[in-house]
Amino acid sequence: MKYLPCEDEEVHKLIQEEQARQEQTLSLIAAENIAPLSILEAAGSVFINKTVEGYSGARYHAGSRCADALEELTVRRAKQVFGAQYANVQPHSGTSANLAVYLAALKPGDTVLAMSLSEGGHLSHGHPLNFSGQVYRFYHYGVDRHTEVIDYDQVEMLALRHRPRLIVAGSSAYPRLIDWQHLRSIADRVSAHLMVDMAHISGLVAAGVIPSPVPHSDFVTSSLYKTLQGPRGGFILARQEFGPALDRAVFPGCQGTPILPLLAAKAVCFKRATTPQFVQMQYQVVRNAQALAHALGEHGLRLVTGGTDNHLVLVDLRNIGIKGNEAEAALESVGIVANRNLVPYDPEKPTITSGLRLGTPTVTNRGMGEGEMRAIADLIAETLTNMGDDAVISSVRDRVRALCSQFPMPGWATLPGAAWANLKP
Repeated sequence: MKYLPCEDEEVHKLIQEEQARQEQTLSLIAAENIAPLSILEAAGSVFINKTVEGYSGARYHAGSRCADALEELTVRRAKQVFGAQYANVQPHSGTSANLAVYLAALKPGDTVLAMSLSEGGHLSHGHPLNFSGQVYRFYHYGVDRHTEVIDYDQVEMLALRHRPRLIVAGSSAYPRLIDWQHLRSIADRVSAHLMVDMAHISGLVAAGVIPSPVPHSDFVTSSLYKTLQGPRGGFILARQEFGPALDRAVFPGCQGTPILPLLAAKAVCFKRATTPQFVQMQYQVVRNAQALAHALGEHGLRLVTGGTDNHLVLVDLRNIGIKGNEAEAALESVGIVANRNLVPYDPEKPTITSGLRLGTPTVTNRGMGEGEMRAIADLIAETLTNMGDDAVISSVRDRVRALCSQFPMPGWATLPGAAWANLKP
């Protein structure tokens, strides 16, 4: 960094400290990844100086020739990666993409059926404190109490009872594949649209590691910064017939100007998703998650559904007698960053929880494999079973730092002014 240290020393220092924290800790946050330097460059480009409203060829600001070409390129790449008929790449986040679909497909008060947040869903799928739950009438399906997988019989029963206009699928803490075709058949039976929020799994879908929801859905939404390894922001895929309504829902419905430097970064992200290296990494993300799950199970930790088919592992901590918030704090104290999470039929409130959600995108991006996942499982188990033992915690912390040093953040040594090596997290 050339200019920031002179102009704003406080912000520059915080950026350096965050670089140090990321480099010297193991991030197992399922919703995080490492954006490559090409995406950081695009996100910080001179497109930040340009304002546009509307769509290519119909802007409300002059001087939009390059912006038009950029958006057309980004849309083309998004459609190519996912085999979609239509794409809108302007949404500022996955949640704003969901909002746009609701605006396009629903009227206030319409009935929607979605997965419960407490059993793996997302806030924007009808939680009463979220805009979605305040504007629309949501009913929620969940998982079977014994198998902890989606109860499709319950989905169908609720659909027949409530006759929703829209069925929402997708999750933020569900470690198994979802049967898109089964949900499509349920939606057709009650003449509902099907929307899939694939924010967590979009990288796995792009690489063909898991089945795509696109052929079975009317609408598909996603963010880009999780398994897709891109910038902040969202996008919408859909059948072509819904394109005009979705365009109006995004602008002027719920957004003004798109963030052009993020559109540039999205374009880079979609191009990278077509490379063999990206595909290979996505397969490794899943192999690593399965290796981590298996190793944790060998330590006696109970896995929700017994394992994983994707990038995340959900651990039920009740059999070892600790809460999710306690586990989160203990792990962060040794340099392992994970998050507490509700488990199905959790008796605890969301600020406490009985579970822990772990994800492998970031550690995989650092070059770690199944062997390292077994080592990380050992470190997690040792920490959780020795909370309060300062000697053990200190030893684990040193081993975490040693593992991090073996797998530096890709490309970070070349960052201008990188000084994380001399900082403490």
